[in-house]
Parts: sequence; structure tokens; C-alpha cells
Amino acid sequence: MLFRRRVPEGRWARFRTFLWPRRSFRRSYRYFVKRVIRLDAAPHAVAAGFAAGVIASFTPFIGFHFLLAFAIAYLVAGNMAAAALGTAVGNPATFPFIWASTYEIGRFVTAGAPANAPHPDTLESSLSPSNLLAIWDPVVKPMLIGSIPLGLVAGALSYVLVRSAVTSFQAHRRRQIAAGRKPVDQAGKVLVERLAAQRRQQPRGVGGRTASGPDKV
Repeated sequence: MLFRRRVPEGRWARFRTFLWPRRSFRRSYRYFVKRVIRLDAAPHAVAAGFAAGVIASFTPFIGFHFLLAFAIAYLVAGNMAAAALGTAVGNPATFPFIWASTYEIGRFVTAGAPANAPHPDTLESSLSPSNLLAIWDPVVKPMLIGSIPLGLVAGALSYVLVRSAVTSFQAHRRRQIAAGRKPVDQAGKVLVERLAAQRRQQPRGVGGRTASGPDKV
């Protein structure tokens, strides 16, 4: 494979790069934004798909965010690739804040926490597939309830921002394409006008023939 590493990276190295990119966070963020706005789809499809991924990332169903994002994107006519990119909002750097906020909001909505509810700082260790049934009432249920308003707000905000960015990018690209074709079209128009002018300047003989010379027998 071209440009392949001579020494493959291990899992720890890939995980460390994911948490702290070598190219800096700014370059990684710009690359991520370009991947989103350059998707070949309508602005609504890209924005709706990305918003679906954002909403899914706020739910406590770790491991099912892609499937949930695809399902939401299908319902709102969103782009599937944009939905997959939208789930990147939920990452190791943002999950602690998302889980703590959704849990606190869900606990407030359900009027307090159960007696066996864990502390928000220990939510990460509690959210495992093996403990899903045991922690449904004290942990998952409040987080699921709290994820609905937060996910909808974050999804709506991301929809507005992404749609505006995609619309501006596609309009700019159309202007660039039109500007690239304009010189060619203008040159062709000038050539046609010159040929028409030359034909008009040629003298006409009897019967509409040009008087450039005698007819050949």
C-alpha cells in the first residue's frame, strides 16, 4: 500500500493520537470541518445527518451511536456519512461533560435520584453493557431523559451552523466553476462574431453567390 507506515502503530499510539493529534487540534478541527461541508449532498441532507449524529452522541447507549444516528438520519432525510461524522461530537474529551450534564438534568426531571444512584464522577465506570440492567433505573434512565432536551438543543444548533456552512461553500464552489467556464465561453462567442462579420463583409453576386471569382465549370 502506498504511503504505508514501515512500523505499524499500536493501539496505545492510535488512542494517544486520537486524544492529542500530532497536527494540533486546530488543524484537525479544520480538516474535520472540510470533510463535513464538502460532502456531495444537499445542504439540508448534510445538516440533518450531522444533527442526527450529534443527537445520538448525547444518549447513554455507548456502542450503538452509529446505528442510532443512521436511524435518526433516515427519519429526517439526512446524509448517512454526515450522521457518522456527527457522532464525533461524542468523544473521550466530551463524554464526561455530556454524561454528567444529562444525568443531572434527568435526575432533576425525575424529582431526585434513587437511593442507590452513583455519583456523577463514577458514571463512566458504571456505563458498561454487563451492568446495563442493574443500572437502568439509577443511571441510564435519568441520563436518557436528560439526553433528550440537551440532544435536541445541540442538534438544532449544529443543524443551523452546518447548513449555513454547506450552503456558503456550495455557492462559492458554483461561482468558481462559473468563473472558470466564462473565459472559454467568451472566447467562443468572440470567434463566432468574427466569422459572422467576415461573412457579412464578403460581396454577394447574382443569386446570392460571393463575387470572389468566376464560377468553375
